[in-house]
Amino acid sequence: MVNSSLSLDGSYLVQRLPVTKLRILALHAHPDDIEFQCAGTLALLADAGHEINIATMTPGDCGSREYGPDEIAAIRRQEGQRAAELIGARYECLEFRDLSIVVDLDAKRRVTEAIRRARPDLVFTAPPVDYMDDHEATSHLVRAAAFNASCPNYKTRVWEPAEPTERIPHLVYVDAVEGIDLWGNALVPHFYVDVSDAFARKRDMLACHESQRNWLRAQHGVDEYLDNQERWSASRGKEIGVRYAEAFRQHRGHPYPGDNVLEKLLPGRVHKK
Repeated sequence: MVNSSLSLDGSYLVQRLPVTKLRILALHAHPDDIEFQCAGTLALLADAGHEINIATMTPGDCGSREYGPDEIAAIRRQEGQRAAELIGARYECLEFRDLSIVVDLDAKRRVTEAIRRARPDLVFTAPPVDYMDDHEATSHLVRAAAFNASCPNYKTRVWEPAEPTERIPHLVYVDAVEGIDLWGNALVPHFYVDVSDAFARKRDMLACHESQRNWLRAQHGVDEYLDNQERWSASRGKEIGVRYAEAFRQHRGHPYPGDNVLEKLLPGRVHKK
């Protein structure tokens, strides 16, 4: 089966759809985290015909010096929606709040319900070690929820809960910011995905988050929002001899699936150093 679609440069691409369409969920802490770390891979998976869902824990309510929390949250939800639409993905926010994501029973139940609604075969999430608590708490919660979602007796305490999932999904961690741990040590990826062909869309997705350029410049001293994304993608690409790449580590502990499903879904694009 083939499907024709119009690319961003106006040309038509003929895409061969897979025999099995998988459900893929990318769940990170804040709007724009996904765009920095794995949007290229998601674009390639969307090209291959898979169902892509993008979710953020928060609406980015602390990400502004110009707007109050409700105002910036509304802006950033819209930015997240626009970015997801560029690759035909669905976007949702779980409505936690910035700098307030904690690992507790209520949070586990909320994230488990999100996993059950999405019913993913593959989950991308934040790395276990990163520069801020929201990212690390998200990683912990998503790992727990991916396990909990398949347990029928685990209740999520919502009015109309989704059914338990059939199995534990593949769980893949995106890159840490700047690829380092809390002490500045380099984290070694398990594998990379060559996203050279998808980088233009990755960049366009990040460009949807217009509200964040001024915020990062004021709070973190970071300007050149898009150029910073390109430099890091190029740096990871250089490590495997391609123009642009994204780096990942996979959760291989019991009882999560240990095979690299991306090698099957994106043949020829997955590399090891």
